[in-house]
Amino acid sequence: MRKTLKIVSYGEILWDLFPEGKQQGGAPLNVALRLLSLGNEVKMISRLGEDKLAEETCELLKKQGLDQSLIQHDLNLKTGAVDVKLDSTGSASYTIKKPVAWDNIQLTDEAEKAVENADLFIYGSLAARSESSKNTLNRLVQKAKMPVFDVNLRAPHYELQEVVELMEQAFLIKMNDEEIDEICGFMGLNHKNLKHRVNALYKTMNAQYICVTRGANGALLSDGNKVYSHSGFPTKVADTVGAGDSFLAGLLHILFGEDDPEKALDYGCALGSIVASQNGANAKVSQAQIEKLLQKN
Repeated sequence: MRKTLKIVSYGEILWDLFPEGKQQGGAPLNVALRLLSLGNEVKMISRLGEDKLAEETCELLKKQGLDQSLIQHDLNLKTGAVDVKLDSTGSASYTIKKPVAWDNIQLTDEAEKAVENADLFIYGSLAARSESSKNTLNRLVQKAKMPVFDVNLRAPHYELQEVVELMEQAFLIKMNDEEIDEICGFMGLNHKNLKHRVNALYKTMNAQYICVTRGANGALLSDGNKVYSHSGFPTKVADTVGAGDSFLAGLLHILFGEDDPEKALDYGCALGSIVASQNGANAKVSQAQIEKLLQKN
């Protein structure tokens, strides 16, 4: 029987500003909303401004049913926004504005208690670009039972040494193939084969799981004893925004809800593929859609 997970996600809530209009986003929020849609109990720690975008954010999150009790408001900094450009394949590039409200997330007793009581604490590297939010994150990670690190490198908003330090605290690390290349190069783990890089990285970390996504080519998941692999699901890409976030949500939903690594990888790849076939990070996906794709393949 699947366990309903208690989850706290930490980091950026922002708006992706596309040429044709804006959409709600931020990797930690995308993961949180997808996990919520799968039936888990989810809270989000972030910070918004006192502006029109903040009002729109709160209204949307209320409709989506996300607990907003740990979302802070800043009197001086604006709600986060990102200029997004898509190339001919649907792949996105980002210009992330700074400083914004989520750069100033404060440590609170309520946030610490929520993290202590959660099954999973999800965080990424972008929220560590400022001292204020990074200090809060470091305190909260220490309270977490199972920290989940979504590497999510966005140049120029990271320092690789700090990324490695955040990885060292994680129970599960998720990154893409370009990110593992950059990180392993920085660490001197210069193996040509991806599985060998994953195994070498695993030996240097305290993580129970390391996951590497490969875009249209699927993903790998290592638990130290075995490397699970999925070649991905063929799909016509609308845009890739949020596909990796939905993949991570699906992976966590099954991996920690049912304790089945192989099924978790299949499920995550299916969910990420469906999201990539639609516009926007938080497109609606039904369980029936996921099951149909899994059965078909």
